[in-house]
Amino acid sequence: MYTPTSPELFYLVLTTGLTGILWMAYMVNRITEFGMWRTLSAPKTDGPPRAKWAQRMIFAHGNAVENLVVFGALVVALQLSQANNEVTAMAAMVFFYARLAHVVIYTMGIPVLRTLAFFVGFICEAVLFVQFFG
Repeated sequence: MYTPTSPELFYLVLTTGLTGILWMAYMVNRITEFGMWRTLSAPKTDGPPRAKWAQRMIFAHGNAVENLVVFGALVVALQLSQANNEVTAMAAMVFFYARLAHVVIYTMGIPVLRTLAFFVGFICEAVLFVQFFG
């Protein structure tokens, strides 16, 4: 098994994988609601999914994509500058678990915990940013 050169890269890959597969659950819901052909031919023309959890998962996926851009850029900058350390490794790990919690909590529709999970991820990104200059 390949071991990345840093924990930060490892958690970047995990976060990317998580973000990359989120669409699958709400597409399965779409297929059950509208059928295979309608989903494959025009997945967005029938409006939002009827299931509230699927609607929330779509928003959680969008949020995950937005945060992946920031997290990915920070990890790559840290890696290239060799500014990563134990603090950045911990921040990257916590970020991944915060994003995992965020998508689960968001999909379940728990508003306050969703915001807390998002905020933890934001703090991790801030730590990575500060460590780059530290």
